Amino acid sequence: MTFQRILAILILCIPGAVGVYGWTLMRNVFFDYMAGRGFDWLSFLGGLILFLLGVAFVGGFILHRDAKRN
Repeated sequence: MTFQRILAILILCIPGAVGVYGWTLMRNVFFDYMAGRGFDWLSFLGGLILFLLGVAFVGGFILHRDAKRN
C-alpha cells in the first residue's frame, strides 16, 4: 500500500514539474516583453502547451480518483 502511494506521488510530480516549467517560460517571455525585448511567440506557446498539459494531467488524475471513490 505504501509503495502505491509513493508511486502515485511520483506520477503526479513529473507533470506538475512540466507545468511549472511551462509557467516559468510564459512568465519569462512576458517579463522580457515588458522590458522592451519583444514578444517571443514560440516560447510563449510552448510554455502554454506545457502548462496546460501539466494541469490537465493532474486535474484528470484527481477527477479519476474522486470518481473511483464516489
